[in-house]
Amino acid sequence: VQLVESGGGLVQPGGSLRLSCAASGSTFNVGWYRQAPGKQRELVAIDTRVGRTNYADFAKGRFTISRDNAKNTIYLQMNNLKPDDTGVYYCAANTYSGGTFNWGQGTLVTVSR
Repeated sequence: VQLVESGGGLVQPGGSLRLSCAASGSTFNVGWYRQAPGKQRELVAIDTRVGRTNYADFAKGRFTISRDNAKNTIYLQMNNLKPDDTGVYYCAANTYSGGTFNWGQGTLVTVSR
């Protein structure tokens, strides 16, 4: 499955953004990851086909992962953004349980005044 992220941009601290990830087909488990400059890629949130979600500690209470299976689209709503949230955000998804994850090209989020 091919994934295309969108929705990144420049936002002030305390602001919100909603990222979208359009998939070329149906997905099973989906997730959002991010990579800040000079740091390793890290998990933001994951949503399983069976309806379980998990969030990184920094995302709890501020970020929400959701999906529209009819549109094959995955979303990440990000509220109360902080400068430390700056980075490239990647969408990942597999098409069956235990399958290899495919990755999008990423979308840049910059949180700054």
